[in-house]
Amino acid sequence: MEIFVVRHGQTEWNALEKMQGQTDIELNEIGREQAQITGEQIKNENIDLIITSPLKRAKETAKIINKNFNAPIIEDKRLMERGYGELEGKTRTERKMLKEISDEIDEFWNYNKNLDTYNVEKIQQFCNRVYEILDEIKEKYQNKKILIVTHGGTSVIIKCYFMNYPLENLIGDYDIKALKNCEVARFEV
Repeated sequence: MEIFVVRHGQTEWNALEKMQGQTDIELNEIGREQAQITGEQIKNENIDLIITSPLKRAKETAKIINKNFNAPIIEDKRLMERGYGELEGKTRTERKMLKEISDEIDEFWNYNKNLDTYNVEKIQQFCNRVYEILDEIKEKYQNKKILIVTHGGTSVIIKCYFMNYPLENLIGDYDIKALKNCEVARFEV
């Protein structure tokens, strides 16, 4: 089984370095071009199925890439980006200026602390939902080539899953980096 993971193409909020989370932002023109290029790069992979986050930026990326495959596309909300609550739409600078959070900004990724300040989805809940769908994909689609289209934060958790990286080691500037817009990661299971 092969699993390809792609982060969605660029949005205006990516370009402005705003935290998107589950805010439903569309691709910008650069993002659409990135998706086309990614589709061309992997067009010889014979993808059997595409599973995407239901957020517009991921769905549109999946549809553009799928022009090379004509594979079935399934949406699954477990692949959505982490919910960042009241921090969505804010830049890193704006987030660091929040008094109550300035010392905790990188702690949102600390698995052991499991913070939910500002209505941010707890990291353990986020990891559990992503691990749940990955377990399901491995069980249901053995001997298939699957393309997952998702988000930056979700890509970190997917990498942890396939690289056997302990979630307890997740902290602020984590060693596992998020995929860049339309970057592809490949895993053999």
